[in-house]
Amino acid sequence: MSPGQWTIAVLPGDGIGPEVIRAATSILQDCAREFGFRVNLIEFPFGGMAIDKCGKPLPQETLEGCLKADAVLLGAVGGPKWDSQPLDRRPEAGLLVLRQALGVYANVRPIQLRKPLRALCPLRLDPDTKIDFEIIRELIGDIYFGEHITEGEGQKERASDLASYSVPEIERITQFAFARARIRAHRVTSVDKANVLATSRLWRRTVTRLAAAASDLTVEHLYVDNASMQIVLRPDQFDVLLTSNLFGDILSDEAAALAGSIGMIPSWSAGDGPPLLEPIHGTAPQLVGMDMANPSGAILCVSLLLRERFHLPEAADLIEHSVDAVLADGLRTTDIAERGSRAVGGSQFAAEVQRRMRQAFRQRRPQRAQPA
Repeated sequence: MSPGQWTIAVLPGDGIGPEVIRAATSILQDCAREFGFRVNLIEFPFGGMAIDKCGKPLPQETLEGCLKADAVLLGAVGGPKWDSQPLDRRPEAGLLVLRQALGVYANVRPIQLRKPLRALCPLRLDPDTKIDFEIIRELIGDIYFGEHITEGEGQKERASDLASYSVPEIERITQFAFARARIRAHRVTSVDKANVLATSRLWRRTVTRLAAAASDLTVEHLYVDNASMQIVLRPDQFDVLLTSNLFGDILSDEAAALAGSIGMIPSWSAGDGPPLLEPIHGTAPQLVGMDMANPSGAILCVSLLLRERFHLPEAADLIEHSVDAVLADGLRTTDIAERGSRAVGGSQFAAEVQRRMRQAFRQRRPQRAQPA
């Protein structure tokens, strides 16, 4: 990775993916001009669009481009059009292969209720209650990557999916979660189902062993069913939630509702290769072409990229403050609209974020000396 010059593989994906990624890349280019770095954005086909164009969800050209990039920015993949495809040829299968090829074993999903959206939280919150935690989801193991078997026909048809984890896989995601907790509030809640599942028993034993050597952290364990209840009852108790792949997938969508909309949540997947950034929402095919998609999750992916990968916290803060300013002014996409707000299209929302950013750019620049 060359200092100040980065290549981003852009995978617009399907459904509303291209709309939200268009907003995100425009924000990124604005930041590049202001903060003096260069980005080379290279677009590749991926997901259902790639199936239509190339016959498979992850073409070799796309995979090679992602592996060579400094980061990968993804919209979303999938949709009813490709539901009849075999499991190994659906758009989602391409996503699993891409994650594995990139080695991105740790998925970070920040769950943050932004101040202007507090009224949209479905919970009755005390005025001083703060929802701000991270779900650290192991991303390239578990049942998604196990053997999938369907056999027999009719009433004799059976299907099975194999979930498996090894000690090294659990150790690396646990150490990642511990590192995240050390830059937050030093609290980790490990989620499992150790009273039923062998994988969870191994998970709990491994996390417990590593926690014994992490005296600076508070580490506790919750069964996944209790964790799902606690997210609703008292979300402010959490700092870092450590989960397996399947449990993290489910719990992060539940937690996203606390932020007002799943459209508000970005994610960052890290590991051995280039990071993968994507909003956690789906393709929402019913919204395609209607300019109704919320681009906030994709825009906040750029903030994560600048903060976590390119170490530009000022730029990341500026993006987040601009999003908050637009929300505070009452401009909302339809998924986060409320009484007294003004519903706007996704493109106008993104344009308003850019306008606030450019105002902030002018304020941060030193004033030119006035002529005598």
